[in-house]
Amino acid sequence: MFDPIQFALYIAAALLLAITPGPGIFYVAARTLAGGRGEGISSSLGTGLGGMVHVIAGSLGISAIVLTSAELFTALKLVGAAYLVWLGVRTFRSARKDAEFGKAMPSIGTLRAFREGVLVEALNPKTAAFFLAFIPQFVDLNAGHVAIQFIVLGAVSVVLNTLADVVVAFAASSIRSGVAERPKLIRRLREGSGAAMVMLGLGLAFAKRPS
Repeated sequence: MFDPIQFALYIAAALLLAITPGPGIFYVAARTLAGGRGEGISSSLGTGLGGMVHVIAGSLGISAIVLTSAELFTALKLVGAAYLVWLGVRTFRSARKDAEFGKAMPSIGTLRAFREGVLVEALNPKTAAFFLAFIPQFVDLNAGHVAIQFIVLGAVSVVLNTLADVVVAFAASSIRSGVAERPKLIRRLREGSGAAMVMLGLGLAFAKRPS
């Protein structure tokens, strides 16, 4: 279905984009530092499912409708931005509160980490814009089954993104274990992840609709 050279180029580009820091990576890092590897991996799987929401929506044309409607795009981006900012503030405040009262880092459970991961990715219209701008460049119109090609390519990108998030979860887990006796460092790392999510949320709030 795909030209081998074009597909290889797509894999390379998708891999590069997968390792570029974004909301998903910062959320996974923050969740792992707070609740351990299990919550980090669960949140990674959640961001993967959230990414597939955009892939399926894009293949059905729903994302295109959202992106061409100023009102729908604005509503989605503001909801997504508010959610990211809320998660970031919660992460930042809980890191300081736990350090102040000397409590163990809180665990929210793998199921909630998964659900939050889904929302972090699914409520990001920039992900939809990326898929609609990037994937069609590698779709072969002459081969037919355009929607299926879109889903396959999108799924490949989502898998790579999820693998990158899982790697982040393992790395953050190792950091968490290695500095268990240095709570101040863990606090700073959690605060940094929270601040990064707030900044990404604010950036999303001011994102312009693709023309």
